[in-house]
Amino acid sequence: MRVLKHREFTQSYLSLFSVLLAGVCFLNALSAAEKPDEQSTPTLSSPQSTKQNWPSFRNGNLQQGVAKSTLPDELELLWEYPSSDGIASTAAIVGDRVYMAGLNGYVECLDLKTGRSVWKYRSIENPDPKEFAPGFKSSPLVTEKGVYLGDEDGIFHAIDRKTGKKLWTFQTDAEIISSANVVNGKLLFGGYDNNLYCLNEADGALVWKFMTDGYVNCSPAIVDNFTFVTGCDEQLRVIDINTGKQHSQMPLETYLIASPAVMGDNLYVGTYASEIISVNWKKQKVEWRYKDPKKEFPYHSSAAVTDEYVVAGGRDKQIHCVERKSGKGVWKFGTRGRVDSSPVIIGNRVFVGSSDGNLYEFDLKTGKTLWKKNLGKDITASPAIGSGHLIIGTESRNGALYCFGKK
Repeated sequence: MRVLKHREFTQSYLSLFSVLLAGVCFLNALSAAEKPDEQSTPTLSSPQSTKQNWPSFRNGNLQQGVAKSTLPDELELLWEYPSSDGIASTAAIVGDRVYMAGLNGYVECLDLKTGRSVWKYRSIENPDPKEFAPGFKSSPLVTEKGVYLGDEDGIFHAIDRKTGKKLWTFQTDAEIISSANVVNGKLLFGGYDNNLYCLNEADGALVWKFMTDGYVNCSPAIVDNFTFVTGCDEQLRVIDINTGKQHSQMPLETYLIASPAVMGDNLYVGTYASEIISVNWKKQKVEWRYKDPKKEFPYHSSAAVTDEYVVAGGRDKQIHCVERKSGKGVWKFGTRGRVDSSPVIIGNRVFVGSSDGNLYEFDLKTGKTLWKKNLGKDITASPAIGSGHLIIGTESRNGALYCFGKK
């Protein structure tokens, strides 16, 4: 069975299916394995190392959701670009270009300053625009040469970054929600066929695939030679990127949609058990759990992490900020809709969207609302911040991509 396949599914059906899905995910036994070596900074494909860029879903292989760019103190709407079926994924910003993926089956490259179209790529090659094209919920990954992402029909696409022409495609057996990451010329992403894939960036050749016991929705974080998989099988798996073999495994006692953020030896992620957890992946131990005492709703939002704080949105319609080292609550803010959008931190500012249609800005330390902008449609996509601009899309039919900066 495939979930999140068609755009016409209602949000209520998705919520019901999530509950049913929990009943079919099974817990694996803990496997004994030696612990990975000490962490060092991974070698990343350019332009991921450029501070002004936002080239992937959570801006780098550690997936911390932190922007290194600058951003004006006061944001102004510079342009909006329509998308017929809306946008559920996070845009990429590289240099003076924006790369967006829509539920209408198009990947588009736009000029950052003007919002004008540079090129369009369609998930199918049929020239008839009325023909159904599989949409994109996966966020684009941009490297020096290519733009990489998967679609609703399980096809992973490699697109020439400059021309928008197809480089190659790779067929999996189910929908791809997971956004890709890249290290040393290897692309990593998960699929709803229960597999974690590793492909050669240059030609799309399969290096290896690792089968889990459930859907892989999350985007794989990367540290050193290791990648992390969390998903429906309720396990945290550490996979050796060179061999594709499992290095270690621990049960999490719940399944996850959100992608893990990594800092040091710890992963930070919101779960379907209504918690944000800190997991020491070397000791294979949950170090703390945060839970709102009054509400129990799952997390789809991936956490943003700094030295001091972890910030994530919940389906309880709240944004939560907790202390990174202790898991103690710092502040929370209630919106009028579910918060599936993943927060982005820049300096002492937090940006996140909500299904209430608002893009919010908060003070990271206090949770004070600094600014908000109503975009009139559900916001489940996450912000991207790069080159002095903030980009975010709206999901509803006749949604759009919005660019904020300084006029």
